[in-house]
Amino acid sequence: MTSRLEKICSERGLKMTEQRRVISRVLSEAHDHPDVEAIYRRAAAIDPKISVATVYRTMRLFEDANVIEKLDFRDGRSRYEENREEHHHHLIDVNSGEVMEFKSEELEAIKRKIAADMGYDIIGDRLELYGVKRGAPAAARKGK
Repeated sequence: MTSRLEKICSERGLKMTEQRRVISRVLSEAHDHPDVEAIYRRAAAIDPKISVATVYRTMRLFEDANVIEKLDFRDGRSRYEENREEHHHHLIDVNSGEVMEFKSEELEAIKRKIAADMGYDIIGDRLELYGVKRGAPAAARKGK
């Protein structure tokens, strides 16, 4: 079965080796914005011949081809997700590291209004919110 990411790579003319197919499948099935080490572990579970160097090279290739997006959630590691058409933002729990995606038409309208008021049209944006769960102990609420 061909993954969404593999189809996009093929459409963009990338040569898809078997190892790249495995890595693209891992990324397409991910719901947690994995880092290279997590991608490597998942890919190696499918194909033990995949090396971490192959994963790094493939991630760079996919990023250069604009099929994945590299994310920095201030936790010391680059995370990745498919570069999808649908616009969304991220809320990062600074205590657990959990990353939640969200959409808000109200927020989109506010962003457009701010840009218009300043004489601009938005051509791209990224919003990351960092927070702690309500009710978390005081020490945990300070964040990292």
